[in-house]
Amino acid sequence: QVQLVESGRGLVQAGGSLRLSCASSGRTFSSYGMGWFRQTPGKEREFVAGIDWSGDRTHYADSVKGRFTISRDNAKNTVYLEMNELKPEDTAVYFCAAPRTRLGGYEYWGQGTQVTVSS
Repeated sequence: QVQLVESGRGLVQAGGSLRLSCASSGRTFSSYGMGWFRQTPGKEREFVAGIDWSGDRTHYADSVKGRFTISRDNAKNTVYLEMNELKPEDTAVYFCAAPRTRLGGYEYWGQGTQVTVSS
């Protein structure tokens, strides 16, 4: 059973930075891509960033491009989301996600971690 556990929740002022971590267990972490999503009340969960199994390829939502960086440490079974130049509209619950198969969609989710950006 794949388990994903996020950490790094926090309250920061606009313009500040925060790093989220997601520890994975239950299978060979380095064989799968990983992603980060976020959700605010009343809205659908939205994609934030994704990274392939090796860490060589990443992609981002336009809203965070240039401010957020996704990375991974396969030796630690952990994926990170470095968030800089945070804006109040980045306030959301952030979820780590993993696919069930190497080419499949995201099916495993963490419990979520709250990020609040004050203006």
